[in-house]
Amino acid sequence: MNNWRRNGLVTSLAVIAVAAVVGCGSSSSSSSSSASSGASTSTGTGSSASANAAVVKLVPANVKSKGTLNVASDASYAPDEYFAPDGHTVIGMDVDLIKALAAVMGMKANVQNAVFESIIPGLTSGKYDVGISSFTDTKAREKTVDFVTYASVGESFFTKASGGTSIATIADICGKTVAVEKGTTEQADAETQSAKCKKAGKPGVTVLVFPDQNGANLAVSSGRAQLVFADTPVAAYAIQKSNGQFKLVGATYATAPYGIATLKGNGLDKPLLAALKVLMKNGTYAAILKKWGLQKIAINNPQINAAIS
Repeated sequence: MNNWRRNGLVTSLAVIAVAAVVGCGSSSSSSSSSASSGASTSTGTGSSASANAAVVKLVPANVKSKGTLNVASDASYAPDEYFAPDGHTVIGMDVDLIKALAAVMGMKANVQNAVFESIIPGLTSGKYDVGISSFTDTKAREKTVDFVTYASVGESFFTKASGGTSIATIADICGKTVAVEKGTTEQADAETQSAKCKKAGKPGVTVLVFPDQNGANLAVSSGRAQLVFADTPVAAYAIQKSNGQFKLVGATYATAPYGIATLKGNGLDKPLLAALKVLMKNGTYAAILKKWGLQKIAINNPQINAAIS
């Protein structure tokens, strides 16, 4: 489900540009990093992460014995997580971060591509140890998983630069067609706004839901949707890579924390938090964000389960 959906009528430069960046691949594609106690892992930023004895002690014995964290990430959300040009390797800010965190914990990270809405169920079934996929930490999700916050991110809309639509705030999407990725905060927020529109006697929002972000982006390129609703860094990246075909519209909406997800009560939240603090102190965290042009989403006080709504 991570391939671009195309037809003979869709040949816009925007599609070509964004597809080249996002790439395509199968749900079994992965990216691994090696880290063992005393070893170090390069982040590709000029920094490296190595095992920290105090953090290693916090890792639950049943996880430590495996030596590898099985990590799920939806590789359709550039620059946070997406496929490298080889169409198989998962790369991005989240991938670099979880590799560095695993190294500090004295472990390896096996990052596997997964459809976004399947990640939390995969954590509850034991298929994955960690989910890092631009998750907004919400109170609803905290009922099932624990989050370690690592960034602060808003939501944004983008449209065609030529022939697109215009809005000032989310309240202006009444009567418009909006493309979103399934299971995201944007889907929930667009559907909530649609209900508000109808309650106010206005036309509702036509929310087009796609299994991955690629499909949502393609919907606006092809004219099927007027707007794409995505996390602000993802919207900005799509615009940057579109050769002027997309533009941002409206104000940033609902800034909230990103969180690394683990099964509630499995004990991985504490070593992940401790490892993140190590990376913040030694500069690796800042270097990773800088590598991907995401310095603005940095935080300095990571927490466990810090949802604001």
